[in-house]
Amino acid sequence: MPINFTVVPVEDTPISNADYDGEIMKEEDKEEPHTAAGPYLGDETPRETSSLISTDHDDSIYGKNMALYEDEMDSTPMVSSLLNKLANYTNITQGVIEHEKAESEDGIQRVTINGPQMGTFIGVFLPCMQNILGVILFLRLTWIVGSAGIMEALAIVFMCCSCTMLTAISMSAIATNGVVPAGGSYYMISRALGPEFGGAVGLCFYLGTTFAGSMYILGTMEIFLTYIMPNAVVFKAETGEPNGMQNNMRIYGTCCLAIMALVVFVGVKYVNKLALVFLSCVMLSIMAIYAGVIQSAIKPPDSQVCLLGNRTLQNSKFDKCLKTEVINNVTTPTKLWTLFCEGDLGNATCNEYFTQNNLTVIQAVPGLLSGVISDNMWAHYGHDKTIVEKEGKSSEQTSDNTGDISYYVLNDITTFFTLLVGIYFPSVTGIMAGSNRSGDLRDPQRSIPTGTIMAIATTSVIYISCVVLFGACIDGVVLRDKYGESVRGTLVVATLAWPSSWVIVIGSFFSCCGAGLQSLTGAPRILQAIARDGIMPFLQVFGHSRSNGEPTWALLLTAVICEIGILIGSLDNVAPILSMFFLMCYLFVNLACAVQTLLRTPNWRPRFKFYHWSLSFLGMSLSLSLMFVSSWYYALVVILISGCIYKYIEYRGAEKEWGDGIRGLSLNAAQYALIKLEEAPPHTKNWRPQLLVLLKLDSNLGVKHPRLLSFNSQLKAGKGLTIVCSVLEGTYMAREAEAKLSEKNIKAAMAMEKTKGFCHVVVSSNQRDGFSHLIQSAGLGGMKHNAVLMAWPANWKQAESSLSWKNFIETVRETTAVHQALLVAKNIDTFPTNQDRLAEGTIDVWWIVHDGGLLMLLPFLLRQHKVWRRCKMRIFTVAQMDDNSIQMKKDLQMFLYHLRLDAKVEVVEMNAGDISAFTYEKTLVMEQRSQMLKQMQLSKTEREREIQSISDESRNSIRRKPCREKPTQSNKSQVPTIILDEEAQLIHDRNTKSHATLNDKAMATSDRVHMTWTKEKLISERNRLREANMTVRDIFNMKPEWENLDQTNVRRMHTAVKLNEVVVNKSQGAQLVLLNMPGPPKNKGGDENYMEFLEVLTEGLDRVLLVRGSGREVITIYS
Repeated sequence: MPINFTVVPVEDTPISNADYDGEIMKEEDKEEPHTAAGPYLGDETPRETSSLISTDHDDSIYGKNMALYEDEMDSTPMVSSLLNKLANYTNITQGVIEHEKAESEDGIQRVTINGPQMGTFIGVFLPCMQNILGVILFLRLTWIVGSAGIMEALAIVFMCCSCTMLTAISMSAIATNGVVPAGGSYYMISRALGPEFGGAVGLCFYLGTTFAGSMYILGTMEIFLTYIMPNAVVFKAETGEPNGMQNNMRIYGTCCLAIMALVVFVGVKYVNKLALVFLSCVMLSIMAIYAGVIQSAIKPPDSQVCLLGNRTLQNSKFDKCLKTEVINNVTTPTKLWTLFCEGDLGNATCNEYFTQNNLTVIQAVPGLLSGVISDNMWAHYGHDKTIVEKEGKSSEQTSDNTGDISYYVLNDITTFFTLLVGIYFPSVTGIMAGSNRSGDLRDPQRSIPTGTIMAIATTSVIYISCVVLFGACIDGVVLRDKYGESVRGTLVVATLAWPSSWVIVIGSFFSCCGAGLQSLTGAPRILQAIARDGIMPFLQVFGHSRSNGEPTWALLLTAVICEIGILIGSLDNVAPILSMFFLMCYLFVNLACAVQTLLRTPNWRPRFKFYHWSLSFLGMSLSLSLMFVSSWYYALVVILISGCIYKYIEYRGAEKEWGDGIRGLSLNAAQYALIKLEEAPPHTKNWRPQLLVLLKLDSNLGVKHPRLLSFNSQLKAGKGLTIVCSVLEGTYMAREAEAKLSEKNIKAAMAMEKTKGFCHVVVSSNQRDGFSHLIQSAGLGGMKHNAVLMAWPANWKQAESSLSWKNFIETVRETTAVHQALLVAKNIDTFPTNQDRLAEGTIDVWWIVHDGGLLMLLPFLLRQHKVWRRCKMRIFTVAQMDDNSIQMKKDLQMFLYHLRLDAKVEVVEMNAGDISAFTYEKTLVMEQRSQMLKQMQLSKTEREREIQSISDESRNSIRRKPCREKPTQSNKSQVPTIILDEEAQLIHDRNTKSHATLNDKAMATSDRVHMTWTKEKLISERNRLREANMTVRDIFNMKPEWENLDQTNVRRMHTAVKLNEVVVNKSQGAQLVLLNMPGPPKNKGGDENYMEFLEVLTEGLDRVLLVRGSGREVITIYS
C-alpha cells in the first residue's frame, strides 16, 4: 500500500540558531526576577505561590496545541514545566552550614551554595552519637549505678531510651511525610501541630538546647577543676565554705562561655571543622572503657581504697593507709594518724571511732570476674552530708559522733530514684541532631529515620552495657564516690580505662567542649527560625543576622540564658531543668504523629511505615510520666511556660495556616459536636442567645450601625454563636468585589468592637429575599442561631420607598414562623460602646406578656459585661382592674427568687378609662396616611400637595357639618379627617412629637374638638354652642369621621398610648428599657399601622430593646 507524504515548507526562524538560543536564555535570566512572581491583577484573588510552579511560558513552545488552556497558563502551568521544576529542585542548606557570601572584585555579592552531599552515616548517625554520648556518661553514670544499683539503673536507662526510641519513630514518620526544609525539629513540630503548639514547643526546644550548653560547660569546668588542674581553684571547698566549688564553677564557667560564644560569633565553620575531633574523643574514650573492662578480667588495675571500719576515706590527704609505720625500728605516726589524733604518739588524743576501728585496703576495681556485681545489684541511697559506707563491712560504732567528718567521702546530695531519672535523662537527648541537619542531607527521608534509630539503638546498647560492666567491675563505695575522692581525685570511670586514665579525662573534656559549642551553635538558629516565622512579634529582632548568616542577637540572648544556667553552679541542678524542656518537646512530637495518624488526613503519607498511633501515645505518656517523675514542680513550671506561650501566640501572634494537625483535629471535633448537637434540642438550662445580627451597610459599604456589634458583644461576652451578616442587592457575578469588600469591612468592625463570631455577606436580588435566606439557612447542623438582632428602621416614615418597613415586618413574621427570638434595638446609635462604663442607672423590664423568660434573662446577661455591671435591674408588670396587684407583686418576687435574679419588682395598675380624643386623632391620622399611601402612587412633591389639600378640606368639612347629620355611605367613601396644622406636619413626616405636647397644643387651639370632657369644658362648649342654637347632643354627633374608624385600630392605639404614658412616667431615666414586642397583624393590609403602634409605644424613650420570644422557655427555676 503506498504511503503518501505531505511536505509543508518551514521558514527559517532564529530559534534554530544556537547563538540566538544563548541570547534568549540570557534575556530570560535577566528578566527572571520580574516574572517569577507571576502576573497579578487587582480584581483577582492572588493564588498561593510555590517554588515548584513557574508561570513563564512561550507561545512557541505551547503553540496552538494547547490553545484551549492558554487563558489559564498563568495559574495552571503545563505538566512538563512542573516536572522540570521538580527535577531541578534542591533543598538549600540553612542549618548548621550557612550561606557564605563573598564579594567579588566588581562588588557584586554572590552566594556560594554547596549542594547537600552527606549521607546517613556522616549526616545523621555520627552527629546523633556525638550529642547523645557525653557528659553524663563520663561524670555521672558510675554514681547513678552505685546509688541506684544495677537493676534500678537498668530501669532508668530502659525508660529513658524507650522514650527517645518511640519519639524517634514518631519523628521519622513526620520527617518522611514530604520534603523537610532546613529547620529540623522545629519545622516538623510547628507544621504538624500549628503555630501555637509549634511556637511553644519550639521555644521549649530552644531553652532545652540552651540549658544543655550550660550543662556541658559546667561539665567541662568540673573535669578541668577536679581532675585536670585542681590547684587552679579560686575558692577552696573547705568545711566552712561549702559553696566554694560552686563559686569556682561560676567563675570559670562564665569565662568558658565567653570564649565559646566568641568562637561561634567569629564563624560556625570553625565549630564544624572541630566537630570530627570532638567526636573522635568520644569514641576513643568509649573504646578505652571497653578495653579497661577486658583488662580488668585479665589483670585488675592497682587502684586502692582506704576504709576506716566501713567508712570510706579521702586518700588525697595521706599517702599510706596505715595508722603507724616502722621506720628504722621506730614506730612513727602516719599522715592519716595526724588527721584523727592530736599530740604525741604516747599521750595523743584520738577520735574514738578511729581508735576502735581498723584500716582496710580494698581494690577500687576488683575486676570483671571478682563477683562484686552481686554487691552492686541493689540500691544504696544516701542522705546529704552522710558518709559513704561499704555494705557488709563490720565496724565498731561509737557514741561520739561529733568528730570531724571532712576526711571521709560524703554524699553531697540526698539521692533517690526520681532524682537520678532527672539527672540521667539528658544523656539520651540529642536524637534530633540528624533532623536539624535535614538541609545538608542527600536524602533526608531515608537518612533521618535510619540514622536516628541506629544511633539510639547503638547508644542504648552502650549505656546498658556500661551499667552492667560498671557494676561488675568497680566496687560499690567507689561507684558512690561522685568526684573520685577515694581514688586520689581521679575520675571514677577513668580508673577502669586502659591504657591510661588520662585517655578518658582528656577525651571527656574535649567531648564536653564540643557539645557546648554545638549547643551554642544550634540554639540561636532555632530561635532565629522561630523569629522569622513571625508567630511571636516580640522575637522579630532575633530573626536578623549578619552578612555571613550568623544570628548575632539570637546568639547574645542564648549566651545570657546560658549564663543563668551556669550561675546555678551545679550540673546536678541544671540537668533536671533541661530534661523538662526536652521531654516537653518529645511529648509534642509524639502527639503530632498520633494526631496526624488518627485523623488520616489525605496529606499524611509518610514513607516510613513502621509507626502506629499507639506507639506515639505510649511515647507521649512516657514523656509526661518522666517529667513528673523527675521533678513535679519543674514539670508544672515548664507546662505553665508552654501554656503562656501558646496563649500569647493565639492572642497576639500572626495568623498562620500551615495545614497543621490541630486544625484538622478541630474540624473533626467540630463535626462530631455538630452531629451530637443536632440529635436533640438544647435543654432550657443550656439555652443562651445564639444571635444572627442583621447589619445594614452605607453607600461606602461600611457598617451603618457599629453600636449594634457593641451591644451584641455586651450581650454575649464572647459566649455562644454570633453570625454577623448583611445583604447586597444584585447578582454575585456583578458584585463579587463589593461583597468581599463588605465582608472585610464587617470583619474590621467586628474586631474593633471585640465581637467574636462569623461574618457572611450574601448577594441577592433584593434585601427581603437575602435576609429571608439567612434567617432560614444560617448556621450549620446543631450550631444554628436561635435569635435575630437588628436595628429599628429609624426613618421608615421619611423613606421614599416603603421597602424598609415592609422588610422589617416580614422579618418579624419570619422569625416568628421559624420559632426564633427577635431583638430590635431602637435608637441604637445612642447605645453605649464597649469603652463606656455606666456608673449608675437601671435596666427596666416591662413584662407585659410571658415570652418564655427571655425578657428577664437578657438583663442578667447584660449585667455580666463591665459596661452594664453597675446598673440595677427593675421589673415592671401591668395589672388590670380585676387583678390583685399586691398578690401579683409577691408572686413575682418569689418567682425571681427561685430564678436567682436580683431585681426590684413593681406592679403598675392601668385603669380602664375612656378612649381619649388623642387616641382617636392618632388613629385617624394613621388610617388616612395608610389609605393615601395605598391609593396614591405619586411623587414626593405631589404627595405632599395632595396631603395638604386633604387637610384643608377636612377643616372646612368640620366647620360646615350640619347638626344631627347621620353618616352616609358617601361620607364613608370619602377620606375625611380632623387634622390641624400640627397633624398635617405629622402626615408630612417632618417630625414626631409626644402626645403630651400635642394635647397641650390642642388645648390652646380654639377650633380643636375635645373628646376628653371636663366640667369646665362642657360648660364652655354649651355656652358657645347655645349661641349657635346647638345642644350638647349635637356636639357628640360631630364625630362622623371617628365613627368610621376601625375599632380594632382604635383599641390598639389606645393600648399603645396608655402603655407609653406609664412607661415614660416610670422609665424615662432608665439606661435601657426592654419591652414585649407585639406581633404584626395577620392581615398584611394593616402593616403600616403596626409600625405606627410600635412608634407610639416607644415614643419619648432613649434606648429601647423590643423583645419577641421564640415560643419556648429559656429560663428555669430548677438546678
